[in-house]
Amino acid sequence: MSPGDYGTKAVPSYVAAEAETSPLPKITIQEPPPPPSTKGLSDLPMRLVYRTAAVVTVIAAVGVVTAAVVVTRNDPGQAAAAPAPKAVPVTAASTPAPAATSAAPSPSPSVSPLSTAMTDALDDPRVPELPGDQAKLRKFAGKSTKTRGLIKDERSGVSFPRFAGDWDLASPSPFASRQQLPKVKGSAYRGMLVSCPVPIEVQDDLKDTAFLAARWTLNHHPAGATIKWTSADYTDIDDRPAWVLGYEVSYTIKGDKRKSTAAVALVDVPASKPALVFVTIPDTQKKSYRDINTVMDQIKVL
Repeated sequence: MSPGDYGTKAVPSYVAAEAETSPLPKITIQEPPPPPSTKGLSDLPMRLVYRTAAVVTVIAAVGVVTAAVVVTRNDPGQAAAAPAPKAVPVTAASTPAPAATSAAPSPSPSVSPLSTAMTDALDDPRVPELPGDQAKLRKFAGKSTKTRGLIKDERSGVSFPRFAGDWDLASPSPFASRQQLPKVKGSAYRGMLVSCPVPIEVQDDLKDTAFLAARWTLNHHPAGATIKWTSADYTDIDDRPAWVLGYEVSYTIKGDKRKSTAAVALVDVPASKPALVFVTIPDTQKKSYRDINTVMDQIKVL
């Protein structure tokens, strides 16, 4: 009888011998459970195997991408707290190393070697780049106006001559000090001498700051004015670094082409911002050109 043939087995002989005196008990034999399937992965259709593997791969890929997105969106501060020192990102909010804390941060930060202010200025067609060679402010013809003492600009940290004659003191606002020449008939523009802490973004290079300051002075010339450099002199004033820039300003008034002669001195005073002394004189008042030399030659640091 084969292993799969299950039924009523033969009754042993000793049981048959007792059949006359006692009934035979009914014997029921339970069929054993079917043997476990022996099919393995190799018995499955290959299409099902490939589909299963593809689904697992896609799920794994989605999990990796999701984890990357979550990590990317984590707060920078949490990333900075990671135990591995090399994984800590260097950010503006990170605590600097002790060696880097010896100097206080500049009140006028410069994020890159060429700031946005300088980039904009160099793209301004009204203002060419400064000449590469240094040149001193030229001596103008004529006599200088007499002076009567000094203007001591405590706010800017410098002093310079106070002129007599045609020059008058005027309300300084928005500057720290202001002197001006009389009005010119038929023109709203006249000579002006002012001082103030430099009113533009301070650059890492004093020359760049002087360049931006000269560009700023176009706000105090007629609309459409352009600059032509005549000098650029790096010097020292009372042992403080300074740049003196000379330039001509061209513009049009009522259809007539006019020109002014101007100069700025930018002095690196001990205060938080350099001091600016700015003088401009239109060609209608050219007899006062020599006063430009007087001012630039007699600036002192307070």
